Amino acid sequence: MSVLSEFKAFAVKGNVVDMAVGIIIGAAFGKIVSSFVGDVVMPPIGLLIGGVDFSQLAISLKAAEGDAPAVVLSYGKFIQTVLDFIIVAFAIFMGVKVINKLKREEAAAPTLPPVPTPEEVLLTEIRDLLKTPQNK
Repeated sequence: MSVLSEFKAFAVKGNVVDMAVGIIIGAAFGKIVSSFVGDVVMPPIGLLIGGVDFSQLAISLKAAEGDAPAVVLSYGKFIQTVLDFIIVAFAIFMGVKVINKLKREEAAAPTLPPVPTPEEVLLTEIRDLLKTPQNK
């Protein structure tokens, strides 16, 4: 088996495709959450604590000198990223919780035994007749 055919067999497996779709959707979801946190959640929080814009919070470690840029520790962006992560993790947790609940309800639903086909009924009757002793 050539390397190309092995790669083709690997790439078209369901798990790989599912994983790729999940990564793409996850990246898009991450952008939505980042926008939600940065544009919806953080402004009111900043307003509540005195009009602070978290993304602008930073400490200048070294001032700019000539062509060399300033060295800045942007801890506000880190705070924003941590909040993004917490919101994404909570959203994923809630999604998994709902899916698990649906699976439990599905598993708990009683399943009726399958109705035997007419052929099975006939065969069962024949078997039962063969088991009973015949009076001669």
